[in-house]
Amino acid sequence: MSDVTSFERIETEAQLIDQMTTPTPDVEVAVRDLDGDILILGVAGKMGPTLGELLVRAGAKRVIGVSRFSDPASRQDLEDRGIETIKADLLDEAALPDLPDAPYVYQMAGHKFGSTGNEPLTWAMNTLLPAQVVSRYRDSKIVYVSSGNVYKFASTDGRGATETDEVEPIGEYAQSRLGGERVAAHMADRLGTDLAIIRLFYATELRYGIVLDVGQKVAAEEPVDLTMGYVNQIWQGDANGYLCRSFPFCSSPTKTLNMTGREVLSVRSIAEAIGDKLGIEPTFMGEEAPTALLGDASGMLDTLGEPHIGIDQITTWVAGWLEAGGRTLGKPTKFESRTGKF
Repeated sequence: MSDVTSFERIETEAQLIDQMTTPTPDVEVAVRDLDGDILILGVAGKMGPTLGELLVRAGAKRVIGVSRFSDPASRQDLEDRGIETIKADLLDEAALPDLPDAPYVYQMAGHKFGSTGNEPLTWAMNTLLPAQVVSRYRDSKIVYVSSGNVYKFASTDGRGATETDEVEPIGEYAQSRLGGERVAAHMADRLGTDLAIIRLFYATELRYGIVLDVGQKVAAEEPVDLTMGYVNQIWQGDANGYLCRSFPFCSSPTKTLNMTGREVLSVRSIAEAIGDKLGIEPTFMGEEAPTALLGDASGMLDTLGEPHIGIDQITTWVAGWLEAGGRTLGKPTKFESRTGKF
């Protein structure tokens, strides 16, 4: 097994994927303890492919990924990596009943980008579907990946919102996410299903994420927006590692945990760090507000340990990726939005 931090510079997608899918010993132990099939609903999203491959490389007995697979090449790529695939539209009433049973389920299907102007689909995917998944897999352990967007903006002087803090979702995407959590928890409590809700704050890698968004602005010598002046970040490889280790959190009643890095990060500082590596002096527009969308992930990190990849390593990798002309997914996070419109 190679060291997950071994790359000083990542210049190819093969290197990137290898870094994010190399299991740590803790992940290997956790996956070996899973004594049955693992089902990933929404496997073709931003995190699903690397989560699936990480599970396979960690020794999972069988990993099954479900998606609409609008791009056939993405389906073949997953198959080549050892992930069995099923093509299905999860909003089709016949889809869930036809899926195979599995004792371990990740509910990762959702809708964010393009949610503004397509609100009915957003609510169907983010609110209706999670309850249906719990009903279908009532006898399974379910890890439901939700969003930190459900919280009220927190003071930038603190550590962010905890799982017991007030929620105040801004915009219909965030509202639909909280709706999905509530109905899924209700269904799980009613059925006695073991459910863990993981509120994720912005996983980042080199093809997608806030650090890339900021780096692209710096590289293009365009002003970096400081409207949302502080953020949390977690490397996607670390986020997937925590997800591999999350099934013991599944319980009845439902347990909710934040997942992100421990630090509250300054967008200005991220831009300056990347600019220093690229030899470019960043410019800025707007001013930092006293609040931001921030989460305190102490509940998870105190149990599972700190992430392996920190912000200094991420900014170094992003700068190198930009210099090498690395491919991106072309999906800005729109993290600057304080209106909840995505």
